[in-house]
Amino acid sequence: MTWPSEEQTFGVEEEFLLVDADGRPAAAAPAVLRGSPDELQPEMVTCQVESVTPVCHQAEELLDCLRTQRGQLVGGARAKGLRLLASGTSPVEDTARLTPGARYERIADHFRGLMDSVNVCGCHIHVGIPDRATGVGVLNHLRPWLPVLLALSANSPFADGSDTGYASWRYLSMSRWPSGGPPPHVESEEHYDTLVREMAQSGAVLDPANLYWDIRLSPRHPTVEVRVCDVAATAEEATLLAVLVQGLAASARCRLDSGETVEPVPQDVLRADLWRAARDGLDGQCVDPLTRTLRPARETLLGLFDEVRPQLRDGAKEFADQTLAEVLAGGGGAARQRAAFARGGDLAGVVAFLAHQTEA
Repeated sequence: MTWPSEEQTFGVEEEFLLVDADGRPAAAAPAVLRGSPDELQPEMVTCQVESVTPVCHQAEELLDCLRTQRGQLVGGARAKGLRLLASGTSPVEDTARLTPGARYERIADHFRGLMDSVNVCGCHIHVGIPDRATGVGVLNHLRPWLPVLLALSANSPFADGSDTGYASWRYLSMSRWPSGGPPPHVESEEHYDTLVREMAQSGAVLDPANLYWDIRLSPRHPTVEVRVCDVAATAEEATLLAVLVQGLAASARCRLDSGETVEPVPQDVLRADLWRAARDGLDGQCVDPLTRTLRPARETLLGLFDEVRPQLRDGAKEFADQTLAEVLAGGGGAARQRAAFARGGDLAGVVAFLAHQTEA
């Protein structure tokens, strides 16, 4: 069974770093964004910018949007003598400054020292749903696949001037937040709302938009939002992530329609799976959600592709085949960053390599 392509929609939000000639984050988002379209936006700190695509139906359409938006941000950065980086963390030492605004100031006052970890860049993928009840079912079906998506997207091995030993240091940084990490298995939309409400009572979240789960019901759009991924090094890789998430969501809806249920992965076990994916990335081991065994991440990723392949059409399958093969041959984002460091022997080479990838 396949889900009708006309009912499959998706969109992507990407976060980027602005850096100066020395590779240090530059507090220049207001200047870079001046005169930009509404789809290009500031983020919580002034050295970050964000792009938001419109609702898309096909991989080619999404890829065109991502390329255009990256090009606009690159042009704005160059006009100010800066460069745009698609990296989950800043490779060099960073002192982030909060973007002015009552909401951001409220978050900073409430969460205090955790604000040291907000200068990280993710890729948030939205997939359309007809209603929140369906969204809860999709969320439950996607939960076990989150580690595989993290392993594929891991693109933040360096932070504050050193190699962290992790493929995704961004993920570890965001996991420090009280609502960071994976959500629990949710029984219904009422259960979901109760969880969020009780977290708000404790102060762990200020409002639904402040919920940082790796996957959630979007508080603003009729979508399930997957937030587990690092920002992708290239627009092609970002599109690949979105295609795979869209395929997983379509597969989930088919399973829901046929009455299938998903065996809940215990919360602590899933957190452990995600830690392993953040450490190893694409070139290590990752738990296979179908067999619950530790396997090479590349094999587990191919298992994910087998899961979604029947749902991919309108060119998505061919695009995913080609792009996935290129990633497997060239290595994930974290491996490519480390290879750039090995070639040049310093982080300046990593910054230059990241800027080149982002600008391509």
